[in-house]
Amino acid sequence: MTTEAASPPASGTHRWVSLMVHDLAASQAFYRELFGWEFEEGPPQLGPYVQAVKDGVPVAGLGEIEGGPRVVAWLPYIATRDADATAAAVRESGGTMAVGPLEVEGVGRLAIAADLSGAAFGLWQGGPRRRGSFRPPSGAPEWNELITAESSAVAKFYSVVFGYEAGPEPALPEGSDYLTLTLAGRPVAGIRGVGASLPHDRGPHWLTYFKVPDVAEAVERVTALGGRRLSGPEESPFGLWAQVTDPEGAPFAVIRPGRR
Repeated sequence: MTTEAASPPASGTHRWVSLMVHDLAASQAFYRELFGWEFEEGPPQLGPYVQAVKDGVPVAGLGEIEGGPRVVAWLPYIATRDADATAAAVRESGGTMAVGPLEVEGVGRLAIAADLSGAAFGLWQGGPRRRGSFRPPSGAPEWNELITAESSAVAKFYSVVFGYEAGPEPALPEGSDYLTLTLAGRPVAGIRGVGASLPHDRGPHWLTYFKVPDVAEAVERVTALGGRRLSGPEESPFGLWAQVTDPEGAPFAVIRPGRR
């Protein structure tokens, strides 16, 4: 998360991804070898926390979980101009607030919420608007996608809370349970309904796609570093991709983007 003074991003844009792990040093080693990330110390208020940097660009955060067992998962942070008002909208729309909103010096106002299906996501008030047409470097998040049993009900939740328009993805076959969330006509995230294929040990969750130049090589590196391959590589209208986990079991995807 950057602290540069500039106008805040539009509400609903996906601004950051963060992962809370049990062994921060081991996770840093995994993602450093996989994506070439370097690390900088994060805000002390967040506890043991580091910011991942690639080619001089902050791309993600890693923190350490204190206490007992907990599902490890990448969490997208969605921009808001008013975290308290958005938190109220989350509650009114059937979601829940787990943390905050709270002020983090030099970062902004943060919160962790869950939608009406139980999928967790973050709120972030603060940070600069990106200048020009930002293209993420290799190793940076390319896309966030909600994996859930059925897309339509939860899409209404996100549309009410963040002002998204939700519509079928024209690049996918007719009848696919997939909705693209847009702001001012620009795609910002997706919702994929998977029915009974939803993992019983994880439930609905957000999946982050990280950009890589070679998907097969990235999958091979994941497994060599102690992670697992869950699916793929396979072609899609958006590029070649595969789903994997890190050694602590956090799911994510790697993708060589096509045209979105």
